[in-house]
Amino acid sequence: MKGIILFGHGARNPEYTAPFKRIRATVEALQPDVPVEVGFLELTQPPLEATIECLVSRGVNEIKIVPIFFAPGRHVLKDLPELIGNAMDRFPGVEFEVAACVGEVDLVIDAMAAHAIAA
Repeated sequence: MKGIILFGHGARNPEYTAPFKRIRATVEALQPDVPVEVGFLELTQPPLEATIECLVSRGVNEIKIVPIFFAPGRHVLKDLPELIGNAMDRFPGVEFEVAACVGEVDLVIDAMAAHAIAA
């Protein structure tokens, strides 16, 4: 079974999670048979490791991690691969895939440009 994790940095502000919840709800509405969870690097719960464990406990054996970042900086290029490596050791039967950062997707860039113009 396939699952999706929306991966974010995390923040002390509890309102930081609101957009992630909206994205999750939209993905669930579009693909109701695909489990979708949210996981964070730091400062916000749940951590990515717990999110992976949650999906695996639900029978997911293919996990796509979608970095909700504008661009692939240190957290996506260094921290995320380390976390995935640890998860691969812990869950050897699970396949992991990392999508492009949302800020690199043309449709997202177009939406941000449209917002900038409209603002």
